[in-house]
Amino acid sequence: MSKLRSFSRRLPWAALCAAAVSLAACSRSEAPAPDVRPVRVQTLAVGGVDATAEFSGDVRARYESRLGFRVGGKISARAVDVGTVVKRGQVLMQLDPQDLRLGQAQANATLRSAQTEAELAAAEYKRYQGLRSQNFVSQAVLDQKGAAARSSAASAEAARAALREQANQTGYARLMADTDGVVTAIEAEVGQVVQAGAPVVRVARTDEKEVVIGVPEDQVDGVKPGGDVRVRLWADPGTALAGRIREVAPVADAATRTYTVKVAVPARDDVRLGMTAVVELASGSSRAGIRAPLSALVQNKGATSVWVVENGAVKLVPVQVGGVAGNDVLLAGGVRAGQAIVTAGVNLLKEGQNVTILKADVARRGDAEAEAIGAPAAAGSAR
Repeated sequence: MSKLRSFSRRLPWAALCAAAVSLAACSRSEAPAPDVRPVRVQTLAVGGVDATAEFSGDVRARYESRLGFRVGGKISARAVDVGTVVKRGQVLMQLDPQDLRLGQAQANATLRSAQTEAELAAAEYKRYQGLRSQNFVSQAVLDQKGAAARSSAASAEAARAALREQANQTGYARLMADTDGVVTAIEAEVGQVVQAGAPVVRVARTDEKEVVIGVPEDQVDGVKPGGDVRVRLWADPGTALAGRIREVAPVADAATRTYTVKVAVPARDDVRLGMTAVVELASGSSRAGIRAPLSALVQNKGATSVWVVENGAVKLVPVQVGGVAGNDVLLAGGVRAGQAIVTAGVNLLKEGQNVTILKADVARRGDAEAEAIGAPAAAGSAR
């Protein structure tokens, strides 16, 4: 009987302990599932590429004239705007011709006066010739009258030339296009007083166009005039235009320290002035290396690296870039052919993180290659 009472007293404590252990087990949090991130991969392979370099520039007219009046005056009219297509001989601007017309009238009056004096001197010389034939005057007087007649004739000729010059000056009050082209800039407006020769309008010819680029000094030796290149417009990158190197500057630009290279391109309607273009220069040599897309590169602590997939996890591996080939880079070291690298989402990964290969990449490479990069073949086939 005493043993029964002792057991009954110990029973609540045992139940409490069991309950406490049960609650502790229920409150214990489960370990978080590992973060598995889907990635896109590419298997590295060795390939040969031509050594090329791309330089951006803009389309310009080969010939662009900064036109100005040949006489000074006040601009009274402007007949064109920026972008206006003009023809040879078309009026661009007009000066106030009032002063020039007055000068022409004065030159005309001077000519009439000189002609009158020349006619009078010629008549007097003829009369003195008759007097000399009758021995009424000396030969010296006749020579003097002849010299006066010739001087008056020369003065009349000078006045006639001055009138023609003044007439030309009056015609210079109209600024006309000297070639077919398009207006690219207006540098003076109506009401402005300009000096002779001051540029007021820019006109660019549209029959010959070129792309202007800057080439650094370590690559300018491979650029020769007459060489063929490929040009792509930013507005139409899928179309390659045949270009030809027309000119290479002998001196580097003082600001950019690059050499200006001008590439002639076909004069097509879709090649408009000011467009952005990319010129691809080929050195003529070929290099072999491991190609990888630019999107696979990661900058980590000043070093260029890639994420290599091994056994379903990623590892950051430093690499050496040996050159650029279009949208790919040539890797000179750090990786080997056959390794799989991540090509998308590289900035979201961590060292040793588990990854899963996207279905398209697994299907494209096959079951055997999927096993090599850490993706189960059976699972990839089932998907």
